[in-house]
Amino acid sequence: MKILKRAAALVMVCLFATQAFPGGHALSTEEVLNKHLTSFGAGDVDAIMEDYTEDSVIILQSGVLAGPDAIRGLFDALVAEFSKPGMTFSLDATHINEDVAFIVWHAETADNVYEYATDTFVIKDGKIRTQTVAFAASAK
Repeated sequence: MKILKRAAALVMVCLFATQAFPGGHALSTEEVLNKHLTSFGAGDVDAIMEDYTEDSVIILQSGVLAGPDAIRGLFDALVAEFSKPGMTFSLDATHINEDVAFIVWHAETADNVYEYATDTFVIKDGKIRTQTVAFAASAK
């Protein structure tokens, strides 16, 4: 009976781990960042949203976006802008330290020139919990 209880407990732990962390583990900060940038480059808002939680926030120059609905609205608009023909994007620097990732980039879309931009990501348990975005941009 004691062995059966231990086996049942082990099964429950394994089930929890695989449900909480697909593949049995949380993605690293670098893996989350790479997935996020790849999803953005592909224009896949659903995949982008998988990187966030119900409690995630994005802090912008214009204010704070809290929760999935507000964050999705931002990415719907960004993907629409960055999907137009003629867009260029350059990732100038990437720095990762434990659960924090920092990127510097510049881009040009049909609508705007982003001369300088930075994003900082705080990643916990394989999800972006907090992101900051700052940029200098001018309309065309």
